[in-house]
Amino acid sequence: MALMRVAPRSDWMDLQRAMNRMFEEDWDNGGSRVARLPLDTYSTENEIVLKAAIPGVDPDAVEITVEGDTLTISGEMPGRLEGVDYLFSERFHGAFKRTLKLNVPIDVDEIEASFENGELTLVLPKAEEIRPKVIKVSAAK
Repeated sequence: MALMRVAPRSDWMDLQRAMNRMFEEDWDNGGSRVARLPLDTYSTENEIVLKAAIPGVDPDAVEITVEGDTLTISGEMPGRLEGVDYLFSERFHGAFKRTLKLNVPIDVDEIEASFENGELTLVLPKAEEIRPKVIKVSAAK
């Protein structure tokens, strides 16, 4: 009889990760799966920058909206080829969407979106009133 090691904490964490992944996906009104778009995001003194890999997507088919303090990016990854017998099919295809609450005021009129080599980059300039101000000190004469 073989001994089997049981790691309840590890098994629980695997289940928790699976549940988290399930809830990361969204569903549209028709009951179709809408994947959560993974992002890399960083902040500088003057802007917030978001990057997302969306290879094969036509930039004109990506919708970016800002409403109040909510940013939404949505689109659709191209589907699989027809009439092909796949050995592996691991790449995502289908609708994607990501909605973020912006925690700082943004200058909406100055947002820039660019697309290069399958990577979407959004530059969100912080509103002037929250940018750091440098005050020069002058010496008395």
